[in-house]
Amino acid sequence: MVAPSDLFGALSVPGDPPPDMFEPVTTVRMSQVVVDQIRAHVRSGRLSPGDKLPSERDMCDVFAVSRVTVREALRILEANGIVEIRIGAQGGAFITSPSRQRVGESLADLMLLSPITALEVTEARIVLEMGLIPLVVERATSEDLDDLRRLCEQARVALANDTYTMAMSGAFHMRLASSAHNTAIESLAHGFYGNMVSSLRQAQNVAPVMGHVGTQEHLAVVEAIAARNVEAATSVMSRHLHRTEERVRSAHSESVHTD
Repeated sequence: MVAPSDLFGALSVPGDPPPDMFEPVTTVRMSQVVVDQIRAHVRSGRLSPGDKLPSERDMCDVFAVSRVTVREALRILEANGIVEIRIGAQGGAFITSPSRQRVGESLADLMLLSPITALEVTEARIVLEMGLIPLVVERATSEDLDDLRRLCEQARVALANDTYTMAMSGAFHMRLASSAHNTAIESLAHGFYGNMVSSLRQAQNVAPVMGHVGTQEHLAVVEAIAARNVEAATSVMSRHLHRTEERVRSAHSESVHTD
């Protein structure tokens, strides 16, 4: 068996971590401590996407824990998108880059579990969405514009059939964010989605017929983007978001007075 101190030197995979990277685990929640050590080295850059972790047996020696503990730690890391488990002769646990969807889901879970108000979400949306308009005007492709127009048409039909929902508005704003072609912005937008729809529903309590003007404004934003007119797109979006903010403030005020 390879001694813990010689472990990493014995591995042949390019980019192996140095032998002093990890420390033996002595706490009760051993699997979490293993996870925390690996996460820390990913954050610091000592472990990068594509790097292969030692085998389960070798990790047991390095961390001085049981194989059950190592497997539980790898399961947690895989569930969080930090490692990818590959099967086969060239398999193992590899450091990976979390997908935009996974990052968005993590942000969404954090926001849904945090005491964030609808008003706070709406204010944050104003900062985010007003800031992304110039990028969307610059980068939106014909496919982006077609998708945005399709969502506007679906909303128009739903309004006519009395089947419109706030989730449809949320879908438009999500697709708009992805049209900036910026991974960080798209991840943030995914994180906001659940709270955004919830805040829109609160605004709808103040304006039950909400959606008609908003859908027209959505289309106006799309056409301004298609014309590469930052000023026009910004003007419409500002009016659109600030009206939602006013409604959310009214809903918040009514709730406070009721309580």
